[in-house]
Amino acid sequence: MATAIIMPKAGMAMEEGTVVKWLKAEGDSVQQGEPLLEILTDKVNMEIEAQVSGTLIRILKQEGEVVPVTQVIGYIGAAGESAPQGAATAQPTTPAPQSAPAVQPHAGAAILAEAAAEGKAEPQSGQAAPAVQPPAAHTSAPDSDLFDVAVIGGGPAGYVAAIKAAQLGGKVALVEKDIVGGTCLNRGCIPTKTYLKNAEVIDTIRRADQRGILLGSTDFKLDMEKIISVKNGVVKTLTGGVSGLLKSYGVRTYKGVGRITKDKKVSVDGKELIAAKKIVLAGGSKPSRLNIPGMESSLVLTSDEILDLKEVPAELAVIGGGVIGIEMATVFGAYGSKVTIIEMESRLVPFMDKEISAEMEKYAKEKGFRVMTSAKLEKIEETGGKLKIITDKGELQADKALLSVGRVADLEALGDIEFALERGKIKVNDRMETSVEGIYAAGDITGRLMLAHAAFKMGEVAAANAMGRNEKANLAYTPSCVYTMPEVGSVGLTEEAAAAKYEISVGRYLFGANGRALASGEKSGFVKVIIDKKYGEILGVHIVGPAAAETVNEAAALMSTEITAHEVSEIIHGHPTFSEAFMEAVADSLKKSIHKPKAD
Repeated sequence: MATAIIMPKAGMAMEEGTVVKWLKAEGDSVQQGEPLLEILTDKVNMEIEAQVSGTLIRILKQEGEVVPVTQVIGYIGAAGESAPQGAATAQPTTPAPQSAPAVQPHAGAAILAEAAAEGKAEPQSGQAAPAVQPPAAHTSAPDSDLFDVAVIGGGPAGYVAAIKAAQLGGKVALVEKDIVGGTCLNRGCIPTKTYLKNAEVIDTIRRADQRGILLGSTDFKLDMEKIISVKNGVVKTLTGGVSGLLKSYGVRTYKGVGRITKDKKVSVDGKELIAAKKIVLAGGSKPSRLNIPGMESSLVLTSDEILDLKEVPAELAVIGGGVIGIEMATVFGAYGSKVTIIEMESRLVPFMDKEISAEMEKYAKEKGFRVMTSAKLEKIEETGGKLKIITDKGELQADKALLSVGRVADLEALGDIEFALERGKIKVNDRMETSVEGIYAAGDITGRLMLAHAAFKMGEVAAANAMGRNEKANLAYTPSCVYTMPEVGSVGLTEEAAAAKYEISVGRYLFGANGRALASGEKSGFVKVIIDKKYGEILGVHIVGPAAAETVNEAAALMSTEITAHEVSEIIHGHPTFSEAFMEAVADSLKKSIHKPKAD
């Protein structure tokens, strides 16, 4: 059966394209991936590639013709095969969610493999399935105690899953052993950002004289009781809000440890049993501990414990230079601690783009932190109320040590059921289904992305599918943020990863050339944008600078719509704003940034 070649929709605003040149003639053989023709859009010239092998049996649109998007322009078939009679228009399709930032561009839809002559086009492999109609509200089961969905864990994945299932008409139970909100609200994202705001205030006071604001003295004292009280007040407000949301949706909350029994019920503290048609596991994670002598010392704290310190340690060793480590170093450095960061890898925040790591090391040293990279921790000794920390790069002393070497999945909820695991986490597919039918998992317990905002999405998808829908979690464009001063925001591929797969172009723009940044005294940092040269697809965005954690959301939103760099570079941004630096970096990736000197 002949395969139709269509005019692709190579950008959100594209409505038509011009056939510039056919690179093959009728009767020529073509191989999958081989260029067929060149087209011109209002943004860019591009080649259309064959997605099947065969013979170019018919050309419908000649060079110079302007063709609406999705209209058939030719056919590929077997040698000697006749093309379908008459022109046909392939129906536009909705791009499917991708599993990684490096996605095929719109031009990949250039050929639809079915009989388009009848005006029909079958979904391609990887294309999104038709939308599933929302199920009708569930009626009560004969057993009034039977729930539609039981969720174990009330953190970002769990409480979102519970609310989503209730929104879809489900009778929902939620089991939480602590306080709803999980690590994020109680001991992670929220309390740390409260402390980081304090660090920002201190930093602003110290630099006030640079702006002509003379305070007379920059000496300050910390009321740690008050600081902890403010932090706890913020946490209580948010956890109380989550409790209110759950109550408003009629979610029945059980306090206790939830575990799955052999017959797929949920036990609460081994006493009460909950029966449900479907179960969502959202047990979250807990701090990882190293198997090193001396790690059991009470002076070695986790990220959970350090937030309740009532005295600022004079010397603090931060074991682990990832996101948590460098944020806590920022906090306690501002509070007055002499900070040493010990990192086993060769650079700080080692999983981010190398330029981000370099900027973070520069930042840490400017703050007066001692940085030890490629350092292996060997043992810790406690003597006289202090710690001696021994590494293969030397020894140091500290009053306290923060262990921030990552987190591990909390598998307490698995109970009597055996699940397929992957590196100590529950293995799930894109629908958040586990290896056990009827049981889903979401959030940190899956190990996919240990970020609260990723957990939100996974929780929604798990709940939707538990209620009969057919949804997938696309985490490809999940931003990562570091709340230092300046902030870091990152989404998509690093330059190294992108270069391994694509011919890339890299655009950069310094905040030192951004009007809002200069006016705010926040001129450190840059925006870096990586694009695929061929189609202009944005592959990665990495920001160090003011409001980076906010601006990166704009990048993530645009990347998720598959908008090209050509289109982004023409979006009007408010002036003066920090986000103009992102637009300029995108333009620079195309070598057309207006506010950057001409390259030699």
